[in-house]
Amino acid sequence: MMKPLVSIIMGSTSDLPVMEKTAKVLDNFGIPFEMNALSAHRTPEEVEKFAREAAGRGIKVIIAAAGMAAHLPGVIAAYTPLPVIGVPIKASFEGLDSVFSILQMPPGIPVATVGVNSAENAGILAAQIIGTGDEKIRGEVVRHKEALKKKIVEANKELKEVKFKHKTN
Repeated sequence: MMKPLVSIIMGSTSDLPVMEKTAKVLDNFGIPFEMNALSAHRTPEEVEKFAREAAGRGIKVIIAAAGMAAHLPGVIAAYTPLPVIGVPIKASFEGLDSVFSILQMPPGIPVATVGVNSAENAGILAAQIIGTGDEKIRGEVVRHKEALKKKIVEANKELKEVKFKHKTN
């Protein structure tokens, strides 16, 4: 049986449509993960228990998504030595309230923060972190970045075919 290396935590299952992007990235990289809903406000004891026990269970990275007050990533970071990646969810104020809640952590309690609803980037960052100690995962990250490069090369070929009266290339 696979043991998870990444834990995806959502403040609510309403965050699942965004966080599925993280799951797809981790699946594509072959990284085992778990998904759970925990609330910093409604289940604080469970959040503390989860965060304190995650490293002992073999988790390497925690990705925590939250909207509005968005305290979940910071609360988890307070209780674990593991890297925590916060995903601000666009729930109100275009997600800026979530960004500030996750980004503005006090000294000593860092949370890596990706853009609003940028769950895909959270998965890639988790893979990069795990890849520092796992050559296979690092190779998957390199392949992913090469594929991104190829997309841009192809896009430029297509753009050459777009014609405008004053376009010079």
